[in-house]
Formats: sequence, structure tokens, C-alpha cells
Amino acid sequence: MIKKTISALVLSACLSLAAHADPLSYARYDQVRTTDLYLDLKADFSHKILSGYAELTLNWIDKNARTLVLDTNELNIAKVQVLNAAGRWSAASFMLDKLDVEKGRALRIALPFQPQKVRIYYRTAPSATALQWLNPEQTMSGKRPFMFSQSETINARSWAPVQDTPAVRFTYSARVEAPAGMRVVMSAENDQQATGAGGWKFKMAQPIPSYLLAIAIGEIDVRNVGPRSAVYAEPQRIEAAAAEMADTEKMIAAAEGLYGPYRWDRYDMIVLPPSFPIGGMENPRMTFVTPTMIAGDKSLVDLIAHELAHSWSGNLVTNASWKHFWLNEGFTTYVTTRIVEKLYGEEVAEMNLQVEQEEAMASLASIPLAKQALLTRDADTSADSYTDKSLVYPKGAWLLRTLEQRAGRDVFDPFLRGWFDQHAFQSATTQEFVDYLKKNLLDAHPEIMSQSELDEWLYGPGIPATAKHAASPRLAALDAQRDAWLKGELPTAELPAKHWIALEWMHFLNDIDGKASALQMQQLDQTFDLGKTSNNEIAYRFLLSSVKAGYNVREPLNKFLMSVGRQKFVVPLYAALLKSPNEKDWARALYAKARSHYHPVTQASVDKAFKQK
Repeated sequence: MIKKTISALVLSACLSLAAHADPLSYARYDQVRTTDLYLDLKADFSHKILSGYAELTLNWIDKNARTLVLDTNELNIAKVQVLNAAGRWSAASFMLDKLDVEKGRALRIALPFQPQKVRIYYRTAPSATALQWLNPEQTMSGKRPFMFSQSETINARSWAPVQDTPAVRFTYSARVEAPAGMRVVMSAENDQQATGAGGWKFKMAQPIPSYLLAIAIGEIDVRNVGPRSAVYAEPQRIEAAAAEMADTEKMIAAAEGLYGPYRWDRYDMIVLPPSFPIGGMENPRMTFVTPTMIAGDKSLVDLIAHELAHSWSGNLVTNASWKHFWLNEGFTTYVTTRIVEKLYGEEVAEMNLQVEQEEAMASLASIPLAKQALLTRDADTSADSYTDKSLVYPKGAWLLRTLEQRAGRDVFDPFLRGWFDQHAFQSATTQEFVDYLKKNLLDAHPEIMSQSELDEWLYGPGIPATAKHAASPRLAALDAQRDAWLKGELPTAELPAKHWIALEWMHFLNDIDGKASALQMQQLDQTFDLGKTSNNEIAYRFLLSSVKAGYNVREPLNKFLMSVGRQKFVVPLYAALLKSPNEKDWARALYAKARSHYHPVTQASVDKAFKQK
């Protein structure tokens, strides 16, 4: 029943192609669409490449089309074969377009007929933008190397020739050969009992977009944390990871209670080495997670709630192109708060929401007005023309929160669940959401939001004046203490910070950033040992505020930047160091040592910061 439904949805999606044009893909998915992908690959750690072939099953929409166009980036294509009517593979001619720095190269395969299957034999480049190959010394044990992928947004094309656009969904399976003593995991069904004999085998029965293709290979252990969830990690980290993720099943149940059944069978997670460039990646069946969220007290597990929420918003209903990114992340950020509230209570959820909104408001000062909208009305040809990616998380969630507050949860919750149910396993545009919003909420309740206010949320800069700001009583009490401390009226030793949870520390450190003196930062450090905190969200904010205040934190900062590769932390810290005349040269020397520890995506961001100085 599920398979039939999924197939019908994939086929019906082909009928609305015009609205799904994706300028970041060369693929002509108005002519032909990939419905299934099979990968047969071998990992070569000595040369840092994957090699083998990709077999694509095709659904031809335009019966006159005779060219298959795929996205690639730095792939070395050896040959292409097509399956003929007699069931035999024969060679097909192909060419690669000139390189585009952002989009890579189009692979154009000329076809004498419309084959059901095509095979592309290829190997990746050591510099593939999606893949990071770690040396043994960059892992916890130091015994074996490690490799992992990050395909979002358009980097899947650097390790597989695909229609690399969220407008196209396909099922997939794979066989991957890896060196002995190493486990392979993918964003698919993972067999915990597998040994890798004959290759590691995977199957993803639900159709996904290409950016959710994911792979990791290394010295990896596994622990079950629930009846349908497990944690994978390096052996030295597995126990801490399993303890931190102990509430995963409760999170799944909480989300199901709000938005309907979990449709991906299992929710497993892998905690990657510290160079993973982002907090988490919602790869279905195998969320990729940064170790920086392991604090030892579950204080940062909202990150897991966020990645789990993507199982409905993003993975189940996907933005049709990256212009509509807020449909993935704005929705997910809203759902995350609802999950946190259900598990940890209104007080914690309200603090979380206030910190999120305050950080959004603070970020506006550094974001050009043209990039502050949830999406642009302009025709666009590159990612540079899109809105600021960091802002769409809180701003999109704020829009949904506003609709929920005005409609009431009895009305809004069924409305949002209906969006997920009616668009399951499909890609959607903002206009499709607006149409659904009007038909299923605003037509019956026009007082909830006018068209002009909706347009302001979607296309206007900043946060509309009509937005209601979260206000936590606990954070309000903290604000009074913070103000007194900044003025010197409250001694550091009298701050009740020993009883603060992580969110309170984050709020406090955000607010003193650029305001506290070097002496005040030193007193905070000496009183509360912030330079040695195991909570990376607190550590990052403390280090950033210290650099800006001129307090010497070179020792903990060196340790942090040499061991953490998360862009959210690394890029602002280097930027702050470069603005300090006393730290600029030290920062350059540190980056020269640390750069090889970072993912290519992080390297590119920090390189850019250094070039601007």
C-alpha cells in the first residue's frame, strides 16, 4: 500500500514541473526523471577517492527527448552504458560541459532511444566538495582513517552523477567496499549485524532528493537507544553519545503525536568527528550529528529534536528548489520548539524560543536588506541571489508561530499536519504553501492574517512589527542581574549562575557580547571556569565575547579551534580574531595549523574571511 502511494506521488509530481525550475541544476527533469539509483562503489583511502558506477532508472516524460543531462562536479567519467531492449548493456556517447565554479559540469549523454536504465562509470576527485577524508591522527583512536559526506545543498554531484535538485526524488540502493576493520553507513537501511563481507549493502525504500544521499566510513560502533533508534559513533565516543541520545524515542513519539506517523521506519544517528561542518544533517534513517552537541547533561539535545523534525518538514515535504529553503528550515525550527515543549516543558521551550528570536534580531544588522526576506520575487540564477540561510530558520518559524498563536492550536495543529500528509514525499514551492494556507486556514479565518501582512513576512526585510516576541520570566530575571553586573553593581561572585541551565548561559553571553570588559570576562572565567566548559555552545559564546573584550583566551581558543570544525563556531571566532590587532597574526598562525582539520566547506568559509582582511 505504501509503495503504491509513493509511486503515485512521484509520478504526479511530474505534472507540476514548470513551477519547480531549479537554476542550480543542469538536469532537464521536465524531460526525464530518475526514479531509482543504484551505487556500486569502492572506497580508496590511500588516494581519497570513491570509484565504481551509478545506475539510474529513468522515467521519460518527453517522448521526443534523446539526451540525459546529469549534474557532476570534478567527477572523472570513464564510460557510459545504456540497457537496450534485448537486456544487454551497450556504450553511449557523452560529453562534459565547461566547468562552472558553482554548479560544476553538466554530463550530457546522447541516446539513440529512451532506455530505462543508464550506467555511469566514474571516480571522485580527492577534492570532492561533499567528502572529507580524515587521516588516522584526526580520529579518536588514531588507528584508522575516516570519511564522511555532506551533500546539501548541491554537493551530491561531487560524489555521484545525479539530477542534483530537490525537485527530483528517487529510491536508492548501494553496495560499498571499504577496508577491513571499518564500517560503512548510509542514509538508508543499515544492518547492525553486517560484517561488510562482499561489500556493505544498503536500501532506501522511500524516495529522497539527492541532497539526502549520505555516506560515512570509519571505525564505528553502534548502540541501540530505543526500539527504532540507534546511535553510531567512534568506539571511544559511543557510550557518551548513547547517554546523550537517550530521549530519542520520546522525541519520535512526541512528534508523531503532533504531526502523524514517522514514515521512515527507523531513526538512527551517527556522531561524526569534530570536523563535521554543521550541527546536524537530517539524512533520513541516519542523521549526521556534530559531537559538539554532547554536553553530558542533554542540554543541547534540541539539535536532535531539530533533525528529527526534518522527518516531516524537509525530508517528507521538501523545498522544490533552494530558493524555497524556508519551507525546510523554517517549518523544522517551528516543529523543534513544539517537540522541546512536549518533552521538557513550556518554561524551557519559551527560553529556547526567546534566545532563538533574539539571535535572529541581532543578526539583522549584518544581513543586507535584500537578503532578509524568506524568499525573493526576483528570477535567480545562483545561490548568491537567495535570502540569508541563517535567518530563514527563526523567521520562518516565527511566521508559523504567529499563525498558531492567532488561530489557536486546536485549529493550527490539524492544519499543519494536513500540509505534511497531503504533500508527503513531494517537493513544494512557497506558492503551493500559500495556496494551501488560504484554502485550509485563511479563507475560513481571514482575521488571522491579511494578504499584505503575509507578503511582508514572505517578501519583506526584517521581522514584521506585528510579530509577538517570546518573553521568558526566568530570562527577564536574568536580564536584571546582567544589567547590574555590567554596571558593576553586582559582583561576579554573586551572579546565581551556578544554577543556570545552558539556555540561560547562552542568553547571558549573547547579551554581554561586545559590552563586557576584559576584567569582567576574566572574573567570569575564574569564578565559573568557563574556559573549561564541556558545553560547546557556552564555550563558543564565552570565547567570542572574550576576544571582543580583549581578554586573553588563547589557550582554550587554540584547543577549541584545533578540535572543532563546526562552521557556526569557527567562522565567527576567526572573524573576531582578525578584527583584533593583537590577535590577527596569531589567528593566521593558528589557522595554518588547524585548516587541514576542517571540512572543505568550512575551509572555504574561513579562507574567504582571511582574504577579506
